[in-house]
Amino acid sequence: MVEHRRGTRGVSASALRFQIGARTLGEIPRRLVRVALSLDQALAGAAPALPPLDGRADGFLVTSLPESVALQWPGISFVRQRYVRYHVDLAAGADAWRAGLSGQARATLKRKARKLAAANGGRLDVRRYRTPAELAVFHPLARAVSATTYQERLMGAGLPDDPAHGTEAAARDEVRAWLMFLHDRPIAYLWCGADGDTLRYEHVGHDPAHNALSPGSVLLGEALMGLFDDRFHRFDFTEGEGQHKRALASGGVACRDLLLLRPTLANRAAVAAVGGFDAAMRVASRAARTPALAGLARRIRR
Repeated sequence: MVEHRRGTRGVSASALRFQIGARTLGEIPRRLVRVALSLDQALAGAAPALPPLDGRADGFLVTSLPESVALQWPGISFVRQRYVRYHVDLAAGADAWRAGLSGQARATLKRKARKLAAANGGRLDVRRYRTPAELAVFHPLARAVSATTYQERLMGAGLPDDPAHGTEAAARDEVRAWLMFLHDRPIAYLWCGADGDTLRYEHVGHDPAHNALSPGSVLLGEALMGLFDDRFHRFDFTEGEGQHKRALASGGVACRDLLLLRPTLANRAAVAAVGGFDAAMRVASRAARTPALAGLARRIRR
């Protein structure tokens, strides 16, 4: 899949996935051109200009299209997911950010930080990396953590293996990365790339053996606090929902990911299959929240 926003061209294989949470049960391969809107574009609310469609492509995947924006397309249009694209307004300052958090969010951040600090001899050990030389130290440590995470095991979305990942961007001052250590061993990492004066939340994970200490949440909170003294104006939580994003954000824009496909029979069948599966999962999710079925689900899991 190609991200048109970043200036690339061409077509590559993607897939329409049948997913339950992070697990993929099956997929229908398609060749798509990705048109990924930046946070600035989503906030501006303007319709993106679609590039000419390569003859080999089945269509486009437009991500973070604001709900207020309509796109004219002669073929099949299908909403893949809806979400709020959250961000933190770094230009407003740390005091304004903290004041905008709910009391519960502030208390939770403090409680989790105290708990992790207590487990580490009374202090948090957070280390920051930004230069190419520093990233050379960061990468093998973060990769060791990434290999343990559900993001990598279930979704193949861990930190890239390439030790040179991000070094050219770091030379342009376009990378910020952090590690959380416990007894001098890394247990959580965060890697962010820059898009102008916006820093993107890109690669993140923690060792599930330390779930009880919430190292990922604590690391994110500590990283955000340090960014208010940096050059960036916004921290972009990128596509997708998440309780931690809602809790820590200072704003957001309602968005959707939109599939625009050629009107072929194969594409119509693929969209019908994926749409039917998604609808069935929504019904099942609502049903599972009823007390009787929730109790049954717990007994089955035992």
